[in-house]
Amino acid sequence: MIGIIDYDAGNIKSVEKALLMLGEEPCITRDPEILLHADKVILPGVGAFGNAMEKIHEYGLYDVIHKIVENKTPFLGICLGLQLMFEKSEESIGVEGLGLLKGEILRIPDHAGTLKIPHIGWNSLQFPNEGRLFKGIAQDSYVYFVHSYYLKAEEENIVTATTEYGTHIHASVEKDNIFACQFHPEKSSTVGLKILDNFIHLDREES
Repeated sequence: MIGIIDYDAGNIKSVEKALLMLGEEPCITRDPEILLHADKVILPGVGAFGNAMEKIHEYGLYDVIHKIVENKTPFLGICLGLQLMFEKSEESIGVEGLGLLKGEILRIPDHAGTLKIPHIGWNSLQFPNEGRLFKGIAQDSYVYFVHSYYLKAEEENIVTATTEYGTHIHASVEKDNIFACQFHPEKSSTVGLKILDNFIHLDREES
């Protein structure tokens, strides 16, 4: 069973719909027992960094998430979910993230108004390091982004996909059993479904 963490963030239902299309039976929940016994867990979401962390603490999910990761359960963050995995964000100064990975979330520079922020649309991916989520995915494949902030990971070797939008964006990372995408695989057509399918079929030994 794949657990989808419910912390009142947007876009959770579209992740559920994509998993159903792939023949899975996902469970949207904030119940610690269900999440801790899930085969895999996804932290999706659209929204503000500070508000999301407030909800995670309010629902007692901070320690649950850390326990899921400690248990070596494959764990995938999507969009805001990726950002929350890191230490801090310029969107919410003074708010600590989950701190699962080292790095920070920065605002996309608008270059004196020449770029539209938020970045909404399709961008191609490059793969600087081999990623298990991207098996069978061609270089320069297009995926769908909706974001105003981007990841700058501290460890370059965990970055498995990048893109360019006014700056160099770390679009996906993998470390041990932790996976994350800034883009929305659930909204990225056949490429996105393949990425989710790769996550679904990970063995714990792989992560």
